[in-house]
Amino acid sequence: MTTIDRAETMTADVAVAPTVLSGPARRKIFLYLGILILMLAFGSPAGGLIDIPISFLLKNKLHLPAHEVAGFRLIAAIPLYLAFAFGFLRDIWNPFGMRDRGFMLLFGVISALLYVVFAFIPISYLALLVAVIVLTVSFLFVSSAQNGLTAVIGQQHAMTGQISAAWNVFLSVPTFAALLAGGALSGLLEDKGSDQAVRILFLVGAAIMFSVAAYALWRPGDVYDNVRVEYADDRHPIADLKRLVRHWPIYPAMLIWLLWNFAPGSATPLQYHLQNALHASDAQWGQWNAIFAASFIPTFIIYGILCRKFALRTLLVWGTVIAVPQMVPLIFIHSVTGALIAAVPIGLMGGIATGAYLDLIMRSCPRGLQGTTLMLATSLYYVVSRFGDLLGTHLYDHFGSFDVCVIAITAVYALMLPAIWLVPKGLIATADGQIV
Repeated sequence: MTTIDRAETMTADVAVAPTVLSGPARRKIFLYLGILILMLAFGSPAGGLIDIPISFLLKNKLHLPAHEVAGFRLIAAIPLYLAFAFGFLRDIWNPFGMRDRGFMLLFGVISALLYVVFAFIPISYLALLVAVIVLTVSFLFVSSAQNGLTAVIGQQHAMTGQISAAWNVFLSVPTFAALLAGGALSGLLEDKGSDQAVRILFLVGAAIMFSVAAYALWRPGDVYDNVRVEYADDRHPIADLKRLVRHWPIYPAMLIWLLWNFAPGSATPLQYHLQNALHASDAQWGQWNAIFAASFIPTFIIYGILCRKFALRTLLVWGTVIAVPQMVPLIFIHSVTGALIAAVPIGLMGGIATGAYLDLIMRSCPRGLQGTTLMLATSLYYVVSRFGDLLGTHLYDHFGSFDVCVIAITAVYALMLPAIWLVPKGLIATADGQIV
């Protein structure tokens, strides 16, 4: 009986002491998770290849003003606000007796079929809204499996920092490609008509999710034989929820994550500032976001090295100090070229902080509820980022200047420094691979 099979027969919670894996085993795990993360990042209905083109369709084809685009994003993200529920289902449900692979197989197929259905529905505001919401619901089951599996491996083998670095790097690559392609596709596909443009993108999404389902049929031993049991088969959901609520370490971790992702003005107002004030094209807006995303990668890699040498507390403090003035360069930018250049240091300044915050969240997970905790972070990300977008849009419309958004973002980021002092000292006292 394999390790993952034994999870289905346990009758009592098990306290799992961390172990350290060999270098080859870690590399195989990174490769397996990296391929999965790449596919999901491209196939996500809330990002991936379709997010940027849809925003351009709303702006250019349906002629929505900034606040209505922000409103669409706010409504379309409703399932994402409830992502923690999908994570909780991942923690207590075992489809086909395959656990995380079962979620990937079942909902990979469902997501692919939904993409095909929506590819052939005539485009409209309502059609786009329904498509994104329904696709997101199905996709979240797959995402919760990947999130939970990744966090469990990081916790059980004292490698949350390395997992965070690898996760962020693999996530940044498709984000970069999707943003770059998304901006270009919005222009290239205009001649084909909005219906055909969305059809092509949705069919690509279907192909990706079918690939995810096929990937679930593979069970590499280096990954799944290193996942140990932490929960009982007869666990009670209400007791698990109470345990989550009483688990103090998640609160400062989620507070820091909230402040980091609130960023009022970094989405819709920034797009309208670059395109209306600086006269950037759709492709250039995609390029700005792509450069910004890609510029995180060097510091993610650096974080993967530093996390094995320095305690997480040190990386949290210095990563945050560097990140607080991240958006300030935009105040001094008055051209599209300048904005594209500034995207590089702006991205670099956020890498250490992002790596440290994800590292902290994984360390903060209560045993057996990693899926719930990571998806709770996802819920929080979308709630605060969407409402931050609305606040930033209001500030931008009211003051007629993006500078006030930069000031608001910087003030919010500064609050992360005192929040670090709320984190339990023992949780962040060690570097990756150190077991006490």
